[in-house]
This record gives sequence, structure tokens and C-alpha cells, in this order.
Amino acid sequence: MSADPAFTHRPSLTIRRRINAAPAKVFAAWTEPALIARWFGPDAGPVEKAEIDLRIGGRFDIAFRTEDGERHTVRGAYREIVPDTKLVFSWSWISTPERVSQVTVSLKADGGGTLLTLLHEQFFDQAARDGHNRGWTGSLDKLERLFA
Repeated sequence: MSADPAFTHRPSLTIRRRINAAPAKVFAAWTEPALIARWFGPDAGPVEKAEIDLRIGGRFDIAFRTEDGERHTVRGAYREIVPDTKLVFSWSWISTPERVSQVTVSLKADGGGTLLTLLHEQFFDQAARDGHNRGWTGSLDKLERLFA
């Protein structure tokens, strides 16, 4: 008896961007709390907390408010760290801690800039994937502007 594909394949999301900064600067934007506070979140709402323990097994904890005043907190643990090249970490919202997904951020030098590929996989369902697509798109728009 084969496994039900609905249970073996969970939605994922891939977004690619070219950032106008060297990989080391883009990596720092993902790993330094003061820089994360300048671009993280889907809209112009503020980042209220950004705590990073950048080591394998180390955790991050980021809280932000969206423009509508709603507070969101996401947490995870670092699974792979290759300086200036790659970050892999778990991802879960404090509102749904049982829904753990995984994010891989890959950085590749491209002239004076960086090709960034974000892969977010193992979403609970398509609605979660679609919501994260909006959130990551807004965040990466702000990351691009940080280095414009």
C-alpha cells in the first residue's frame, strides 16, 4: 500500500532576489539583530525584538507588529550555518508552535551583488504557504531597499 501523496508532500515556496550588496553584507542582515530590525516583517510595522544565537542549535526569536497593530512572534533554531553563503533554520510562530517548517537562505556572489534564494518548505497547508509568500515578499522588498 503506497502512502497518500497529500500526507507526504507539503507545500513549499521559493523566492529569488538580487540584492545590491556583497554576500557578507546580506548574510549580516540575516544574522545581526540591529540589521534584522531594519527589514524584517511584511510591511512598515516595527520589529520589537530580534534575538539571535548564531550557532548550530542556537535559537532566534523575532517579534514584530504589522501596520494593523497585530503582534507576531516567530522562533526557530539554526540547523546549518555557512558564513556568507547559507543559513538553514526551523521556523514556527508562537501562535502555532506545532507547525514547524524549514527555511533555507542561499547567497551567491553576482558581480557586486548577491543572488538570494529563499526556500521555505514543509508548510502545514497551502493557506500557510500563501500567507508566507506575502510576508516574505514584503520582507525581501525591504531587504532590497536596505541596500539600494
